[in-house]
This record gives sequence, structure tokens and C-alpha cells, in this order.
Amino acid sequence: MSRFSAVTDNPHDQRFNQKTGILVTNLGSPDAPTAKALRVYLAEFLSDPRIVEIPRLIWLMILHGIILRVRPKKSAKAYESIWTENGSPLIHISAQQTEKLSLLIKQQGYENTEVVMAMRYGNPSIESGLELLRDKGLTRIIVLPLYPQYSSPTTGSTFDAVAAVLKKWRWVPELHFINGYHKTPKYISALAASIAEDLEKHGTPQKLVFSYHGMPKQFLTNGDPYHCLCHQTTSLVIKALGLDKDLVMTTFQSRFGKAEWLKPYTDETLTNFPAQGIHDIAIVSPAFSADCLETLEELEEENREIFEHAGGKSYRYIPALNDRDDHIDALFDVIKPML
Repeated sequence: MSRFSAVTDNPHDQRFNQKTGILVTNLGSPDAPTAKALRVYLAEFLSDPRIVEIPRLIWLMILHGIILRVRPKKSAKAYESIWTENGSPLIHISAQQTEKLSLLIKQQGYENTEVVMAMRYGNPSIESGLELLRDKGLTRIIVLPLYPQYSSPTTGSTFDAVAAVLKKWRWVPELHFINGYHKTPKYISALAASIAEDLEKHGTPQKLVFSYHGMPKQFLTNGDPYHCLCHQTTSLVIKALGLDKDLVMTTFQSRFGKAEWLKPYTDETLTNFPAQGIHDIAIVSPAFSADCLETLEELEEENREIFEHAGGKSYRYIPALNDRDDHIDALFDVIKPML
């Protein structure tokens, strides 16, 4: 018999206990830095129609016939370079964020809450996270995707995954889905503080680069607001820090495939800087709430090498907000109105 269909003598079944569940989500990670694990992870990730908008049958033939035969081995080497004794940095940091957010919520007096971490791809899955909250009899669920700037491939895809699970449930709880927080005051303040700390410690570089994850230009043409939201975040941080606009540049990284993506590209920008007399830069990636492959390997390693090979002298990456206290406070501020 279903856990929700048993008949009891109590007309007000205490399994529906008015507690609130918070599902904190991020992109995800393979279970191990191996070709086998990457094949499983990439198959799920690249099969998402929000990620690749190519006619389905054609894309699946390309994915399974070519990409999954070649890319897993290459990607495994990249993941291996950032893997730690705690496993995937993204998963470990997300667990720390979840723990600290849960503690802060309870410290603020919201005792009837449960905070659970889930990943859009890989483990722990969104389905397992939602089921964990359901098993506790929670009547309200808040979904917080840790993507400050909304985009269809990230936030939109997370909504798809949540909906796919809930549509199989007979009883659907009250649901609040947060679709972004790119300009909330405490997020901007935390981001500005992390940059200010770097500038105070290392000095002002010739260029401060805001490198956001890229997406095909066609997504923007079709109405995705991500590009505009990224520029809004940059502008608000510039204002918060009182920076000269000429010091800051917004770029986009992590291209995949041959289609045109959002420009300017981070790697091409770094390649061209030294020829323009720019040899000292700092780079930050506000689209990432936690350090991961795209920051630790792509920005810290690959793009540093690109810049230095082109003649650059000083390159520093400003870490993601991760589990900084001001970041956790900013996340609490986002969900507080729904508690």
C-alpha cells in the first residue's frame, strides 16, 4: 500500500507535518574521474534536450556513435586533475553549502525545515532528493538551483527534472521554484566582497575579467535571458565596488561544438590581451556558485596557460563564493520569503 494511502484513525494524519523541505541543486559530477564514469555522466548530461537543441534523432546518433566513444577519456583526465581526497570538488563544496545553510536556517528560528542536496546529473539525483523529502512527510518544498543567472540549460533543465519526478507522485506538495538571484543585494555584496578582498591583497590588475559560462548564440536569439542577466550582475558589482568600467570586461567560456556561442570568448580574449599591452589580470566566474571543473581546470589551469603562453605575466583566479558565510547568508535571503 502507498505510504500516502493508508487509512488511519487520525483524520489529521501527522505524516503531513507542515514542515518545509529545501532542495538545493547544482549541475553535478561523475562518480569518479574515469572514462567509464564519464561515459555514464555525459550520456545523461548530453541527452538533455535543453543542453543540445539539435533534432533529437540526429543528435542521439552523433552522441552515441561518436562523442561517447571519444570524449569520456579526455574528460576523465580533466576531472582527474582537480579530484581531491574528498572526491568531486563540486559535490564536496555543495555538501558544505547545504550543511551551513541548514544550520543558518535553524539558527534563524525556522526549526521545521529539512535541507537536502541534489544534482541535476549524476548523484545524488534530484529524484532521490525529492523522495527523501517526501519520506519525511513534508508538505512544502522549495527548490533552489544554485545558478545565480537563469538559463534554459541550467535552471530550466532543473525545473524539467523536478517536474518529471513530481508528475509521478499521486500527492504533489506545495512547490516553490526559485529561478535565479542574479541581482539580489546580498549576492552582489558577497561577490563584491570576494573581489575586494583579492584586490586588497594583490592590488588592482590591468583588467578584471568576469568570465561566465557560455551558451550557443542561438539560445539568446530564441529568447534566453542569460546573456543579459550576466551583464546585469557585472554592472551591479562594478557599481558596488566603485570600479572604473574600463577596468572590467565580461566574457564567456566553455564552448562546445562548432556553432557560434556568446561573445567575447574568454580564451580568445586572454590570447589577445598581451598584444594589447595587458599583462596583469584577475578573473572571476560569477555564474558558478561552487568551484568545479570549469573553474579549477578550465580557468585555473587551461586559461592560465593560454594567457601566459601569449605573453601574459600575472594571472590570478578569484575563487567562487563556495561556502563563504556571506554567500550562505545571501542564499538564506533568497529563500527566506518562502519559509
